[in-house]
Amino acid sequence: MGHGMARNLIANGHQLHLTVHRNTERVADLLAAGAQRAGSPAALAAACEVVFICVTGSPQVEGVIRGPLGLLAGATPGLLIVDCSTSEPDSTTALRAECAAAGVVLVDAPLARTPVEAEAGKLNVMVGADAAVFARLEPILHGFAENVFHVGGPGAGHVIKLLNNFIAQAICTATAEAFAVGQRAGVDLRQLVALISKGAVNSGLFQAMAKTLDGDLDGLKFELDNARKDIRYYTHLAENLAVPTVVGEAVHQSLALASALGFGARYVPSLVQAQERLTGAVIVPRSGG
Repeated sequence: MGHGMARNLIANGHQLHLTVHRNTERVADLLAAGAQRAGSPAALAAACEVVFICVTGSPQVEGVIRGPLGLLAGATPGLLIVDCSTSEPDSTTALRAECAAAGVVLVDAPLARTPVEAEAGKLNVMVGADAAVFARLEPILHGFAENVFHVGGPGAGHVIKLLNNFIAQAICTATAEAFAVGQRAGVDLRQLVALISKGAVNSGLFQAMAKTLDGDLDGLKFELDNARKDIRYYTHLAENLAVPTVVGEAVHQSLALASALGFGARYVPSLVQAQERLTGAVIVPRSGG
């Protein structure tokens, strides 16, 4: 996601600095296009007015912001840090307070869609910020996003993203389970897909899962372990609010089980393969038949 964001920011005339974790191979084209490499997050903060973070989750965000080489170590008052990761709201709240004490504004602005849309400059962004900060940030976000939603005040972005991802993964896990039950019951799953495709139950996520019937497990390019992390954050949020999340816990455990079966590093549609392993159903076509 970060590569597409960076490429489109350069294309839209922004001067770009970036940090590289291990090697420059994946950002060689960005450097060739004029991006400047910073040796650490602290150096990045010293060189920039706005810093975007796009990493896996809250531990990684905390590592980028805190510490002797973190963003806050090099920040000057007025810096705007934008966390585009899917992060845990409690962590974001604590980091926001630390940033504010240094005169730095932390904005939560997680992303939706996939790396394909990131490269095309057509991401969706949900921003949690006050009105003045959003007005400053919105034109920059449109450099890599098709749709920019101001979803509320500070913190609202990460909450909305977790709600979105919970609903998404509930659809995916329910579809995988239904395919297993249907196959074991002896019905033609393509008839199920044909029916749903013409009705209110249909969605892009369902169609991505339906591609598994043709052996396509890449219809949703989102790693299962990342999905599991996001739903864990969602259930933590609900627990902290004393709100029962029966479906959320079921979805989380379905993802955890698939991960334990060895599918964590694969994409979410591999939930269908996990169901095959659990139930003996045959859903994904095998080579040669």
